[in-house]
Amino acid sequence: MKNKITALFILLGCALSYSQQNITWQDLSQVKYTDKYVEEYDEYFMYPEFLPPVKVLEGKRITIIGYFLNISPEEKLYILSKGPMSACFFCGQGGPETAVELQFSNKPNFKTDQIVAITGTLKLNKDDVEHFNYILTGCSGRLVE
Repeated sequence: MKNKITALFILLGCALSYSQQNITWQDLSQVKYTDKYVEEYDEYFMYPEFLPPVKVLEGKRITIIGYFLNISPEEKLYILSKGPMSACFFCGQGGPETAVELQFSNKPNFKTDQIVAITGTLKLNKDDVEHFNYILTGCSGRLVE
């Protein structure tokens, strides 16, 4: 009986380590910014300093719910936003922490402003101004009703 209980705990631990973690936009707000000048663009950009609650999520499979933004399907540019397109980061309605770049293996069938749950592996980007601070790779998703 003791061996069966031990085996059950091992299997449960393995299953939990491979499952995704549900997070919220509040979780992603754990970041501070510093303005840095980028000579190549002759502009200042907000560079993130990810706080410990966010750092522990790097490389983990996470799921987050938000508004799908179909920015440029030809260029495979998809974003998950805390708010709809009319109130998104680009419109000055929030900071960089309110949007996540999505990288799908297959083209998603979602439409702009649909509320979706997206699962992917979280990458923290603190240096590349060509990409968002938060990037989800290997994404899959579903509509939230």
